[in-house]
Amino acid sequence: MTAQNSGDGTVLSQPSWTAAPVPTALDRVNPVTRLGAAMVLTFPLLISLDWVSAVVVIALELVVWLALAPRHIGPRLRTLVKRSIPFVIAAPLAGLSLALYGKPAGEVFFSWGFIVISEQSLSYAAAVTARVIALGMAVVITLTGVDPTDMADGLAQVWHLPARFVLSTLASVRLLNRLGEDWRTMSLARRARGLGDQRRLHRYATMGFALLVTAIRRGSTLATAMEVRGFGRGKRSWARPSTVGWADAVCLLIACGIVVAGLVVAVATNHFRWIGSVL
Repeated sequence: MTAQNSGDGTVLSQPSWTAAPVPTALDRVNPVTRLGAAMVLTFPLLISLDWVSAVVVIALELVVWLALAPRHIGPRLRTLVKRSIPFVIAAPLAGLSLALYGKPAGEVFFSWGFIVISEQSLSYAAAVTARVIALGMAVVITLTGVDPTDMADGLAQVWHLPARFVLSTLASVRLLNRLGEDWRTMSLARRARGLGDQRRLHRYATMGFALLVTAIRRGSTLATAMEVRGFGRGKRSWARPSTVGWADAVCLLIACGIVVAGLVVAVATNHFRWIGSVL
């Protein structure tokens, strides 16, 4: 609840529509370390094709992530579920192709032309589905709440990437937030002119083209302005130093431990499958 003065001395309470994010130990980790942890977590998901290692990685990711703020498990779980919806929707679609066209083996449940649904193809489909969810959760857990400016500082100062590349990427990410505002502005403008929501396909096509033109013009203007001001030329100085410490080491160690645990369990249960075995 937020307090507001009504003018006659009475203090009124208003509901706060946006809850402040819960600070955790992960917030003390450098953004580039969090990016590195996401890469580490995705490593076993890219070299193997089994559902056991993916499930183990998902479970351990959840345990570690919820342990960072045990008093706020409910809100954090709701946030994770909302941000994982796209991956949950895309995961079964990714596994469907392997279920229909994967290398057949074991008992065959259905066969029609090139489509063969067998015991092995269903196992591969389940593995792909679990791995897409695990990949999405790794990105959501490690990179949620990262400030683009902090990430750019880390890429330039810790990873020593070229300043020209880092600054141009940061500028483009900042401009992405404007696309949604431009789309809402164009929608309101069309309604004010009486166009309404009729002929939705035509409206989406025209608004999409207008949004593309606006983005190109804004990007060209920004590129010219940055070039005139000398961005990316010579040796740069940075207003905010980006450093790494013990928290970054612990984060990477935990990520490596999750990866090793997933692979060990998969090998111990005889479910580990090299990705090349299904190609």
